[in-house]
Amino acid sequence: MTPILVDARGHRCPVPTLRLRRALEKAPAGAVIRLLADDPLARIDVPHFAAQAGMTLLETGEQDGVLSFLLGKS
Repeated sequence: MTPILVDARGHRCPVPTLRLRRALEKAPAGAVIRLLADDPLARIDVPHFAAQAGMTLLETGEQDGVLSFLLGKS
């Protein structure tokens, strides 16, 4: 399944998490969502939100200052 891309680069927290929540609400069960963010606070906020929302954090990474989170919706 191709991940749903949520590009929140250029936005400060809580916007990346809010955009992730919006995508999560629209996504079907079993969907995979990739969030891109460049706010360093996303390192803390996104995993915390994922745990509260019952999502699985499948992968995290960083390249050229852009954080990438791959999350699965159960």
